[in-house]
Amino acid sequence: MRFCKLLFVGCLSLASLASHAENLKGLYQVRQPVTGQAPEERDRATQAALDTLVLRLTGDPKAPQNPGLAAIRKDPQQIISQYGFDAGPPEVLKVDFDPGTTEQALRRAGLALWGGNRPSILSWWLNDSAEGSSLVGDGQASAAALRRAAQHRGLPLHLPLADLSEQLVATAPTLEGTDPAPLRAASERYSADALLAVHAREEGGQWQAKWHLWLGDQKEAGSVQGADQAAVADAVMLAVAERLAPRFVAKPGASGQQTLEVQGMNLEHYATLLRMLEPFGVRVQSVDGDRIVYRVNGSADQLRAQLSLAKLQELPAETPAPAAAPEPVAPGAAPVVTPAPTPAAPALRFRW
Repeated sequence: MRFCKLLFVGCLSLASLASHAENLKGLYQVRQPVTGQAPEERDRATQAALDTLVLRLTGDPKAPQNPGLAAIRKDPQQIISQYGFDAGPPEVLKVDFDPGTTEQALRRAGLALWGGNRPSILSWWLNDSAEGSSLVGDGQASAAALRRAAQHRGLPLHLPLADLSEQLVATAPTLEGTDPAPLRAASERYSADALLAVHAREEGGQWQAKWHLWLGDQKEAGSVQGADQAAVADAVMLAVAERLAPRFVAKPGASGQQTLEVQGMNLEHYATLLRMLEPFGVRVQSVDGDRIVYRVNGSADQLRAQLSLAKLQELPAETPAPAAAPEPVAPGAAPVVTPAPTPAAPALRFRW
């Protein structure tokens, strides 16, 4: 029972423990491009920053226009902690939103939230232009636009080294194909939850891109257009975020309650799960040694997707023991008190 004692003694230090899923930094800071520092431009950019944040936290393109956010849209300052201008380039209005008041406002509006623990994405991005074809690698100047777009849309993005061996793999046919096997093999040297393959090319002064995303055994794909490389990068990241979010967000009361059992717990695992399951309204139901049972709100598929980021292994559901037949009561004897029913076995079971 030593873990049970540590569970309460160590709560104050939970934030310092490492998480298996990537905890996105700067989730509540929005860098919104501006064309000057005039008051009207600042007001326009502040509204745009609010829309960006709401979309980043929900993944729902309709969420910024939710009627429940009317008061916030009228006066965004009530959820802003600070803001300032950054000369860039590009010049931006940097807005820091307060996490607590922002989440309260979104939940009051009935919006589902996507927490900060998000799948890390390794992007294989090939640019084709009049200057030639190039695979975007970590450390290259062309990587800056991708990183800005990923941060803007709330995605933890990683890029490969783009060395010669990787350039031979990440060709246009591979990136536009439907078989992720070549990219999976090349990605083994990197720790990432998802693979994003993008082939972007310039035609007639415009950019267009085809993209494929693999997360576990699930696949998403699409195509976007943009005026330049930065615009097409933002369009890809926005599309990816909108496809990923429904797997992880949990609207209170919309998906029903689930009972979740997790085995192999220690203090670090406990801290990790609290962060990962926070959007699901997690509550501890019982603790027994290294086994904890939680109550959470969300669908089974959403919970499986979230727990897969921490590499937990799902266990088969427990088969409830058959109820014992009541013993016969002898004539004149006192009736036998029926014991209370055993609680139902957890609907979902996982182990570290």
